[in-house]
Amino acid sequence: MADDDVQPTQPDAAALRAERARSLLAELALPEKIALLHQHAPAVERLGLRAFHTGAEALHGVAWLGAATVFPQPVGLAATWSSELLTRVGEAVGVEVRAKHAEDPSVSLNVWAPVVNPLRHPRWGRNEEGFSEDPHLTAELATAYARGLRGDHPVYWRTVPTLKHFLAYNNETDRALTSSRLRPRVLHEYELPAYRGPVEAGAVGAVMPSYNLVNGRPNHVARELLDELRSWTPASLLVVSDAAAPGNLVTFERFYPDHVAGHAAMLRAGVDSFTDNDADAQPTIDRITAALERGLLTEADIDRAVRRHLELRLATGELDPGLDPYAGIGPQDIDLPEHRALAREAVARSVVLLANDGVLPLGAGQRVAVVGPHADRVLHDWYSGTPPYTVGIATALAARLPGAVTMAEGADRVALRSTTTGGYLRPDADGTLLADGPDARAAAQIDITAWGDGVVTLRSAQTGALWSAAGWVVRADAERVGGWVVQESFRLHRHDDATWSILHLGSGRWLRVQHGHGQVAADAASLSGAERFTLRTVRSGLAQVAEAARAADVVVVAVGNDPHLLGRETEDRPHLRLPHEQAELWRAARDANPRAVLAVVSSYPYVLGDVADQAAAVVWSSHGGQELGPGMVDVLVGDREPCGRLAQAWPADESHVGDLLDYDVIEAGATYWYAEHPALYAFGHGLSYTDVEYTGLRLDGADVGPDAVVRAQVTVANRGARPVDELVQLYGASPGHRLQVPRRRLVAHARVPLAPGETRSVELEAPVARLATWDVTRSQMVVEPGLHELHAGPSSAVQPLRAELRVGGPPVPPRAAVGRPLRLADYDEQHSTTLAERTREAGDVVQPAPGARSGWVLLRSVDAQGSDSLRITLARTGPGEARARVEVRGAEDAAGLARGHDGAWQVAGTAEAPTDGGRYDWWDVPVAAGPGWESLVGKVVDVRVVLTGPVRAGELTAVGASPTP
Repeated sequence: MADDDVQPTQPDAAALRAERARSLLAELALPEKIALLHQHAPAVERLGLRAFHTGAEALHGVAWLGAATVFPQPVGLAATWSSELLTRVGEAVGVEVRAKHAEDPSVSLNVWAPVVNPLRHPRWGRNEEGFSEDPHLTAELATAYARGLRGDHPVYWRTVPTLKHFLAYNNETDRALTSSRLRPRVLHEYELPAYRGPVEAGAVGAVMPSYNLVNGRPNHVARELLDELRSWTPASLLVVSDAAAPGNLVTFERFYPDHVAGHAAMLRAGVDSFTDNDADAQPTIDRITAALERGLLTEADIDRAVRRHLELRLATGELDPGLDPYAGIGPQDIDLPEHRALAREAVARSVVLLANDGVLPLGAGQRVAVVGPHADRVLHDWYSGTPPYTVGIATALAARLPGAVTMAEGADRVALRSTTTGGYLRPDADGTLLADGPDARAAAQIDITAWGDGVVTLRSAQTGALWSAAGWVVRADAERVGGWVVQESFRLHRHDDATWSILHLGSGRWLRVQHGHGQVAADAASLSGAERFTLRTVRSGLAQVAEAARAADVVVVAVGNDPHLLGRETEDRPHLRLPHEQAELWRAARDANPRAVLAVVSSYPYVLGDVADQAAAVVWSSHGGQELGPGMVDVLVGDREPCGRLAQAWPADESHVGDLLDYDVIEAGATYWYAEHPALYAFGHGLSYTDVEYTGLRLDGADVGPDAVVRAQVTVANRGARPVDELVQLYGASPGHRLQVPRRRLVAHARVPLAPGETRSVELEAPVARLATWDVTRSQMVVEPGLHELHAGPSSAVQPLRAELRVGGPPVPPRAAVGRPLRLADYDEQHSTTLAERTREAGDVVQPAPGARSGWVLLRSVDAQGSDSLRITLARTGPGEARARVEVRGAEDAAGLARGHDGAWQVAGTAEAPTDGGRYDWWDVPVAAGPGWESLVGKVVDVRVVLTGPVRAGELTAVGASPTP
């Protein structure tokens, strides 16, 4: 191309937005700017700014805004392992958000999705919202979904996605109070990659911090973490608070003395938008104004946040309606035929065939019984939208196999008679329950569905409506379980005289029959005031299931959870076991018919125990939305080959998953990276209806540098008679590493379609950087030189192919200690300590764990040559003896690197924390030399710091006349 043919460079869209935002900012008065910092920002009509608020829920479809297409839960979408599919789903959801916005301009184009918290622990109540336990797979899928939401226009965004929830948030138990202990290795190797991928890709425009604390500091004031996040992109990122989190800093966490100080700290840390007090912005305005008056903020702090707010709005085309490429989307673009087809495809591709002895796929001419609580239910979670229709498994299967399908939910059908009135409970015309039924016939019959741990839902057999107690009056008027506080769940209590009372779980009140008219209300404060009922079983659910199973050629037992019960936002799962009642229902079906398929519809993995051993086949789907039934049936009957693969392992035993609150995946042996026990169904596991053999693995180079991308050729052969869409997975391992590193971790994956009898090779690109660990000596990710391995196979547990990979480069040096403070938070091992905040705003330190009198941290490979003394920074957390003891032992090999242990620990010295000062008053204290001092001088050593009493320790420094260069 000739020089005069070179096209002028297009101006950078982000830079233009920033320039326009600065111009708008200059036109705003200070009160106007402050008002824009609340979630509900008022209009500034003279500048063309409409009223605006952050946040529309779009986790797997548009939520809370009326009818919209509902796709599978994210944990289900992840089982497709398909970035291409997730981008298409994101596009459909983004279109429907725009359609809702066109109908109602108050609908925000800043969507609060996707959730990228890695699924570290399967007991997390919000497990359904995340993608995978692998942070890199999470990043890949989240980036794809966010790209779909965002759109591909170079200037204007269809919607502006928001990453949730930053950071280290996997527990609902005391979620606004618990502190996640993240040493630097866990932070940089496991937690941050899930967020970094979408941010670096430019697929998101906002981030939401999580409620919890990390290392003692609330995430909403974690300036260092937010600075790290923003360092990944030159573009603007709006940081929006989670709901009510600004107030939590004072009311629950007690981290700041008042709301003015807390709000000021949030803005200084980099939070730009306050989601607090619902639509009432005045408290936020008053607190930020007071912070300015008290000198806790400057107007520059306000301007920085407002500029980011304006840049986000400019990205949506708000001020350029004539140029917005998405302005033509309207209400007619909801529930499009192509969205329905995509929803069905997403379900089918997410179904995972976990086990199969040949009973699947179902054949033509077979009689099939579909039984269990999910036989024909389609349930929704808190962030689900309202589907325009739903189709359950039994209905979809009956359409595919006309006349060959029977259905039985397996709920006990009962009638309850009041001992006060002598009448049976029945709903009147508006659903109100009255205790005046003359008999136990249809109007008085109730179906009891048990969800585990004593939690039940009660449904009128005549009307199909669930009992609910949204007020104090109990009515059979609910279509489904739902709401922030569930009103449709109950617990039954059996008295010694065989009568029963009913507790409404939402209110904590017992049901009582009111005098005079027999109306039932949830208003008894204690069991002693509760009504007693006699319970007549009209039909046994287990007997109904057994009867249906016996009459069928195959029985499909559909079990799982209700996403609003026993595991959801605000409530972690009580355990991982299949509910006892569902396990018994399974046994009743399987005893009647050994050709029994266990179909699990759930938001999370289960520990299945002997149920898995008994099943002729096991299949799993997340709650799939409106097309759950057709999508799953497509796989059950073989119209679609099963291609879903687990993005989260199913443990074999509850004890294998560790403590819900232990975020150090290395120490805890958590996730497939570090698990010490084999899973029942491993990460990446999933079967097909054919046999695939892995026959060859070849690398394009076995000696590479740490920045290389290795191309691996994996040869696979379809040995069966059906086509297959095989997911070829490549994992990295570093068995000779000096550190505790993942046993294996995903480095690449690819789909390869294979016809019956076909053999093909698939090329995968594996970045060597995926083998990196965090180097605490230089605060960077490094791939240590030496021998590594790549393994190929159909899952993380089955990898028949192996190739060696030698990585060159300099070794990690010892920690230089002389004149360079060693952060004790950079430990290699610890015992009975925790990480805490150095100050309210920055830094991490160590201290004995809650309830522990003492604890220690170990730093390996410390080069103390040239030192003649030690100093340690200490602070107190209370009165009493508070000291630190420094111990050393030799730890160098011929190359001067820490490879082993040489001798016993020797005391290098001790230090006592000064008696005055508080938690944030730090003292640089000399370490009085002990008998082991000579062991420290002139060697590479391991250093152990033992903390005793109410003491906090920050850095250890070796002092010498000639610091090591």
